[in-house]
Amino acid sequence: MRTGPFLFALALLLAAAVPAHADEFKPGYLQLTQLGPDTYDVLWKIPALDESATLKVKPQFPDGTEAVLPMRSTYSRGIIVQRWRIRVPGGLDGKAIVFSQLSETRIDVLARLVRLDGTAQLERILPVHPSFTGRASPGRLEVVRTYALLGIEHILSGFDHLLFVLALVLLVRGTRRLLLTITAFTVAHSLTLAGATLGWVHVPGPPVEASIALSIVFVASEIVHARQGRFSVTQQYPWIVAFTFGLLHGFGFAGALAEVGLPQSSIPIALLFFNVGVEIGQLLFVGAVSTVIAVGWRAGARLRLSPPAWLWRLAPYAIGTLASFWLVERVAAF
Repeated sequence: MRTGPFLFALALLLAAAVPAHADEFKPGYLQLTQLGPDTYDVLWKIPALDESATLKVKPQFPDGTEAVLPMRSTYSRGIIVQRWRIRVPGGLDGKAIVFSQLSETRIDVLARLVRLDGTAQLERILPVHPSFTGRASPGRLEVVRTYALLGIEHILSGFDHLLFVLALVLLVRGTRRLLLTITAFTVAHSLTLAGATLGWVHVPGPPVEASIALSIVFVASEIVHARQGRFSVTQQYPWIVAFTFGLLHGFGFAGALAEVGLPQSSIPIALLFFNVGVEIGQLLFVGAVSTVIAVGWRAGARLRLSPPAWLWRLAPYAIGTLASFWLVERVAAF
């Protein structure tokens, strides 16, 4: 493996930089469903440690807003879900909803306003501009932009998915074989993402997350086998392994998408462009890894560096150790 030392050193650095908890994709989510000229059902989701320890971010509605029905609150898997009904004199058109203390957190908010005519306004609220203003007749371009950005953010913050892809990059030789392998992974997780999101297939989240961690342990061990000259099914048939485990990773993507929901009037568009965003983020990651490898190899060749023989072991063992920790953590959470 000509690029071995630099590849494995790169993997080690990336693995060491990964936090202990993977797949932390939990933006706040506000949904407003219009029931009448000035009446709205409110759904508010926010990350929480438990039922009493939530982030301090809250939507502040325009002056004069009053509650029509009391708030109901439930807690599940790190998310507080609150539902209530409000009356806004004159409706929300042209009025701002401000998210208090959003600038003090590290999360964004996805806000969706569903109108009486079935149209929906969808926006991503950032800490630098923590407000949402109601508008009439929004276009589908907002759905495309918002869900594509959500897909990119999910894959780039989903460290377990990135470590799996990185292990494939380290293991699969040849540009063509690597592209075929990544394509197989893409096709597989696209299938299960669509099936789970549309309700055709249901798999419990905790076993899926544990299986994703196990898939990373497997490919990390395959790197060791290949380097030692032993049989490696992933190196021999990488697209089969990538497709098989890609089905599991697709369920993981679906779980993340379920946390923010889909606009009922634009489900196909939102689902498509969330998946497009995932692929864009994945390609950006592979491109960045390949660039660093190329630069490192050229620099090493010019400086005539001779890395120690044991250096290659660092990356697969770092990846495998981290994935094993995730596996134990996730199994313990069943």
